Amino acid sequence: MVIGKSANYHLPFTKMSLTLTSLQNIPLIRQDDNLADILVKSLLETKVELQDDDILVLAQKIVSKSEGRMVNIATVTPTQSAIELAQKADKDPRVIELMLQESNEVLRVRVGTIIVEHKLGFVCANAGIDHSNVMGTGDENDEYVLLLPKDPDGSSRNIREKIKQLTGKNIGVMIIDSHGRAWRNGTVGLCIGLSGLPALVDERGWKDLFGYTLKITVVGVADELAAAASLVMGQAAEGTPAVHVRGFPYPLGEGSLKELIRPKGQDMFR
Repeated sequence: MVIGKSANYHLPFTKMSLTLTSLQNIPLIRQDDNLADILVKSLLETKVELQDDDILVLAQKIVSKSEGRMVNIATVTPTQSAIELAQKADKDPRVIELMLQESNEVLRVRVGTIIVEHKLGFVCANAGIDHSNVMGTGDENDEYVLLLPKDPDGSSRNIREKIKQLTGKNIGVMIIDSHGRAWRNGTVGLCIGLSGLPALVDERGWKDLFGYTLKITVVGVADELAAAASLVMGQAAEGTPAVHVRGFPYPLGEGSLKELIRPKGQDMFR
């Protein structure tokens, strides 16, 4: 397991306060929209004055849309493998073709759901391909789906750097998506890309309340924050795809999605 250097520190757990604020008046995002400009404008309209060490958490959809990751499935020709898999899963073979293109490996199949290892490294349902809240050209013969960003860490870094150019503030940026989990029902927000904040915090060597030295505790702080931000965003038609965070209880520093992905050799559930 890779632990970033920025994750080795202790915390004064006293009088901590974490504030999450959904940003207002974000328009429907289209390809090539400048998210940094839109977010800075939204911060002003939400009456949030950006400060150093703040974090912006973004829904994957607005990043994917701005990067042109929409695909009209009318243009997709499924392979024989996609057709056969679609029959098992009772899904559109054109969408299955996109799932195969976006994945390293198909892990499980049942009617309605395909579990894959995405090219980004994590395990998820349907390769993260989404139909909801995806508007195309308006042609009734078109049907669009949305793919995940190609490089969410890079997307986060790019947005973060542009916001610093606009505001002079050093912040963190994180992109999240809703994923299911093994052994538990329901989806939760998970980090799929980040820049300027730690992904993990290594608490090995810290003392607990009774003086016991922690030996195995590594906290997925990016995923914890992603889940909190997801509560503020909502999951359906709420239209709040960006959340401002203040009071994150760890120093900012560079993290990456790779740190959150368990290596196959340590995966006991696959």
